[in-house]
Amino acid sequence: MSKPQFNISDYCRSVKCWGTFLYICLTIGVLIFLWGCSQEKTASDAPGSEKGEKAIIQVAPKPPREPLPDGIVWLTNDSDPVFASPEAQRGGTLHLALESFPLTFRVVGPDSNTSFRSAILGNQLGLTGIHPNTLNIIPELATHWAYGSDKKTMYFKLNPKARWSDGVPVTADDFAYTLDFMRSSYIVAPWYNDYYSSEIDRVVVYDDHTLAVVGTKAQPDLHLKISIGPTPRHFFDPLGEDFIRKTNWSVVPNTGSYQIDRFKKGRYVRFARKENWWGDELCYFKHRFNVDKVLFKVIRDPNLQWEYFKKGKLDVYPATIPQYWHIKTRTPVVEKGYVHKMWFFNDTPQSAMGLWMNLDRDIFKDINLRYAFTHAVNVEKVITQVLRNDYFRLESAYVGYGPYTNSTIKARRYDIGKVETYMTQSGWQRGPDGIWVKNGRRYSVEVVYYRDDHTQRLVVLKEEAKKAGIELQLLKLDPSTAFKKILEKRHDVAWLGWSTGLRPHFWEFWHSVNAHKGQTNNVTNTDDPEMDRLIDAYRNSLDEAERIDLAHRIQARVHDIGAYVPTFMVPYFREVYWRWWRLPDPPATRTSGSLFDAFGSSDGGLFWFDLVLYEQTRQAMASSNVFEPVTVVDQTYKGLGNK
Repeated sequence: MSKPQFNISDYCRSVKCWGTFLYICLTIGVLIFLWGCSQEKTASDAPGSEKGEKAIIQVAPKPPREPLPDGIVWLTNDSDPVFASPEAQRGGTLHLALESFPLTFRVVGPDSNTSFRSAILGNQLGLTGIHPNTLNIIPELATHWAYGSDKKTMYFKLNPKARWSDGVPVTADDFAYTLDFMRSSYIVAPWYNDYYSSEIDRVVVYDDHTLAVVGTKAQPDLHLKISIGPTPRHFFDPLGEDFIRKTNWSVVPNTGSYQIDRFKKGRYVRFARKENWWGDELCYFKHRFNVDKVLFKVIRDPNLQWEYFKKGKLDVYPATIPQYWHIKTRTPVVEKGYVHKMWFFNDTPQSAMGLWMNLDRDIFKDINLRYAFTHAVNVEKVITQVLRNDYFRLESAYVGYGPYTNSTIKARRYDIGKVETYMTQSGWQRGPDGIWVKNGRRYSVEVVYYRDDHTQRLVVLKEEAKKAGIELQLLKLDPSTAFKKILEKRHDVAWLGWSTGLRPHFWEFWHSVNAHKGQTNNVTNTDDPEMDRLIDAYRNSLDEAERIDLAHRIQARVHDIGAYVPTFMVPYFREVYWRWWRLPDPPATRTSGSLFDAFGSSDGGLFWFDLVLYEQTRQAMASSNVFEPVTVVDQTYKGLGNK
């Protein structure tokens, strides 16, 4: 299930996590245990780590070898442009902030679905990756790949140099074991149990370095569906009921360039770069992942994080929110040129941020009232008055998907005259207070949201809607309560955005099978036979041209139904960072979400530490010398989603 990202417009793109660390002490023995856990730990001290005790889990037999089919046409890609800089230097430590310490180092099971998980998974490579600029397939753990004629099988040749962080070779059996692991009830992860059963049929092992992954059905863009990662059988076997307890703080062997080497619960987590990492000289990994250490320090208050940053104790600070970029950065370290500002336009699918009407509410069953609502939402005024013209108008729910985006669709604009036309056509009249009424009912609806810093935006929308005769009652809830209310379809209007993928997803949001019931993403309760027909055809089509045509028609149908009002998009990120950090030219890639993504296999680790600039900057600060202030606006990849 895609997850709503209520704050997608202001997402700061720094690695953070949600929970706080808590132990309950009941006995003297537990107190002693807690005292021991409070001490600094190296990776080898952690239970279940390479040098610690292993998890006790159920043994899964290795699959038998099968003969490789004839006629396989192997493919690879070493011809796409490299995007790292040959000037990059090794060394230094990147200092980042965490708002709270992770509840676990596991990436599946209870408490694992936090944003810190991305730092761990960023160091676990897949069979193949996606080039961040061309979006073509590129090698990761596999050097070659091939497609089966059944359109549900892919074959892979592994790089024989690939190693786990404990030195054990990566083999085809590690991918077969992924299915055993992800299907096990011991990991307490029902979503993964289901996905690796319903989407992946089997992994076929031909020899130590050759395998096939077979999906349960033919798929377009097959490489996006079944490029699974490996799981180290030698670390986890055997699987058992104490998996969660045994592996909560385990530092599991990985295949990427960094590994957790030290941590102190509640205080920090440090990653160290591997010496002589096996992937150093690979085409798309060369000159990347340059720092020796990445240190995440727990600083719970964002304002305190900013104070740490100004003192040079943190290296980067996110500044996408207008107030941060325009106001917060009016500070001496920026004005004296010690800190640089970067506004980088990327070209990625945009979150479907906006207002989502619940069509099960009587007032929205009339299409005229839906259209009136869309014309009563003054998005442009919010952009101008609240967002300093930094944000862009989102035209539809599917912007930034390349040829899959129907760029002819334009969002309905604020127009009181059109509101009056639609309302009078349906027999409504203005009441004494200016709000439309019919048969004693006022056009008054509740808008559910959850962020304090969105209140000002919604207040402007409320005031403008009132001029058009529609009353918006703003209801701010905490995130979990808001999410629950919306997924249970108990809202009138939801203010939220959705996460994105490389291709548009329609079934979850618009198919009637997901309407009129809770815990689905069809929060508008759209129930439209023509929409169902188009979505079913889109899901069943294996022809790209046909899928693009169907995607355009589905988007047009979404627009015609009028249950969604697109609002803002942020086709860029903004960061401030100390001048001793250097970047390639251009400083990031088309799909980058940060200049300082330390680990991501697709485009992370492009930056590097410059010791000469560091010493120069520190000397200048000590002697009150200054540099020219630097603000860079990079539009290299300003594309369709940014217009």
